[in-house]
Amino acid sequence: METIVSKIAIMLVPALLAIILHEVAHGYIAERFGDPTARLLGRLTLNPFKHLDPIGTIAIFIFGFGWARPVPVNPGNFRRPRRDMIWVALAGPTTNILLAILSALLLRGLGLLDQGSFGASQAYTQFTTPVKMMAGFSLYINILLGVFNLIPLPPLDGGRILTGILPERQAALVSRLEPFGFVLILLLVFFTDVWSLVLAPIINTLVVFMAGDETRLVQEAIRFLFGH
Repeated sequence: METIVSKIAIMLVPALLAIILHEVAHGYIAERFGDPTARLLGRLTLNPFKHLDPIGTIAIFIFGFGWARPVPVNPGNFRRPRRDMIWVALAGPTTNILLAILSALLLRGLGLLDQGSFGASQAYTQFTTPVKMMAGFSLYINILLGVFNLIPLPPLDGGRILTGILPERQAALVSRLEPFGFVLILLLVFFTDVWSLVLAPIINTLVVFMAGDETRLVQEAIRFLFGH
């Protein structure tokens, strides 16, 4: 029981920030381009109850990956709907990458402190150990969310970006996949080698690149939380 509580405590804040700021970023950029829908519906807030999807939230604590309710966007309010939607879609993954960078900087900063006189203090170790776990998980989940959402299939952000880049006829064909998008994504991830051959190597490379010598802390956090 104590271990479960410890895991939830470590995962809760990084997970909420990752998924909530991802959605708020979509709504904020949409408003900058002329669509106030998210603000009018009260979604430009850090209040988690405005964003959380029950199944997506449970999935975070079981699989280390989850989602929030998508922020509503009305492209009809944009001056240039196709172009503007690209920037709105990019806002979510970009926010996750920025959060990952901040998490990596925190890990590296704590690593430098470990080498000083503070590192030998028991009080310091008791305080920084859970902080390192949280930063390690934050780095991992934000890279995971950023990369995963760039898969070029609607309704993921990558699909929105793709339909904004393609000529209108081809974009319309891709858009028709949206009702089946979630099923296609599950099939790709669980029944093909896309995860092991494409997504996992990209995620692992970014983790190592950002965390540097502190990569082991990310790995320790993931092993503690998920046993692998």
